[in-house]
Amino acid sequence: MNTANRASPLDLLRLHVLVVILSLIAEWIGIIRIPLGVGTLLLLPLFYAFLLAIALNPHLSRRVHPLVPPRLSTAASPLILMAIMPFIARFGSTIGPSIDQIISAGPALILQELGNLGTMLIALPFAVLVLKMGRESIGATYSIAREPNIAIISDRYGLKGPEGIGVMGVYVVGTMFGTLWFALMAGFLGSAGWFDPRALAMACGVGSGSMVAACSGALAEAVPAMREELLAFAGASNLLTYATGLYVSLFIALPVAEWLYKRLSVRKGAGAGVDVEAPDTASVADTAAEPRPEQQLGHTAAMLAAVCAVGWITNVVSSGTLWGALPGMIILYVMSLIGLVITRIVPFYLPAIAWISLVSILMTLPFFPGSAWLVEQLSQVNFLAIVTPVLAYAGFALSQQEFSMFRRTGWKLVLVSLLVFTGTYLGSAVVAQLLL
Repeated sequence: MNTANRASPLDLLRLHVLVVILSLIAEWIGIIRIPLGVGTLLLLPLFYAFLLAIALNPHLSRRVHPLVPPRLSTAASPLILMAIMPFIARFGSTIGPSIDQIISAGPALILQELGNLGTMLIALPFAVLVLKMGRESIGATYSIAREPNIAIISDRYGLKGPEGIGVMGVYVVGTMFGTLWFALMAGFLGSAGWFDPRALAMACGVGSGSMVAACSGALAEAVPAMREELLAFAGASNLLTYATGLYVSLFIALPVAEWLYKRLSVRKGAGAGVDVEAPDTASVADTAAEPRPEQQLGHTAAMLAAVCAVGWITNVVSSGTLWGALPGMIILYVMSLIGLVITRIVPFYLPAIAWISLVSILMTLPFFPGSAWLVEQLSQVNFLAIVTPVLAYAGFALSQQEFSMFRRTGWKLVLVSLLVFTGTYLGSAVVAQLLL
């Protein structure tokens, strides 16, 4: 990063204060329920926080530069992962006490991962036959296009090819709207009563921290009587996705997408593809070159403390207590640090958030010393309240390249992306429903 554009400590303080203010406003607005046929559409505080942050994004309008200079947007990007870590720890803390129910649902929990193939079964035919997209439809529809999926496409085809354009397009749309879309789907289906809520919770585990946070949070609001159980199932499912999702994408989803594309394109004579430009691969390379959080533990510990403080303050609106939630936030901070240290020292790579989740599960198992006290303190920390700042950071972090790509790809990739997210969620929910 250019030194001239690097955020100073005062800039970071300003960013955290802005996130606190926007998050408190969003929490104050609260949850809005809109009846929609047999279900209810839930608009969560994270939705408002995201929109408010986008409205203040310096890449969207120069008018906000005196308040939010572009360097704050750059600084916000790594804070998204930091801010999701306490939530992942809180998430894992629901799995330990519910371990018996999770074990009893084992087959459904494991095999619902195959439901992710619904992404291409719904989105790929639409992209090729209706939108006349070319090979970019393979990269766009074989997965929900998170970082591991981008890595697969980059290794297999390169990001400058059509497959790379497709996966990066869905990645951008997912970054901008995916979290909100999963929250809306989960809230609606949870209130409609068509699925077992546990199946919907398992389907939330898509391998994206922000998406699973929004999805499970909305579902818990739609079925409050099963809140803890649903969060536990979603957390366990997400953990399994981290362990198996990469291999399912590489050895099953991508070959099936290739096979299906060849037959669809021959059948309809799909053209060369939509008129989209290649993503800014230089910025992608810069992002990939940045050190991971566990590689700079001192800096990460300081940043993690800051985002935990932001989450702690935001929590006051929904929980009604500030100091009562402090022990719980400190516990989440410690769990996150332990997970980061493990990520640093183990001889094989597993994402830090997977280790954080495992640490929190272990520490809240019934036989772990002091687990009852830990669970009691963590109950003072509201799930959705600590997710709201994540979306505020995400809104600030959207870059010029992401806005530009969204304008270029337009409505076609937006439609395909939403079909991908819908297919993933419904496919996993159907498989889990059949096996429960």
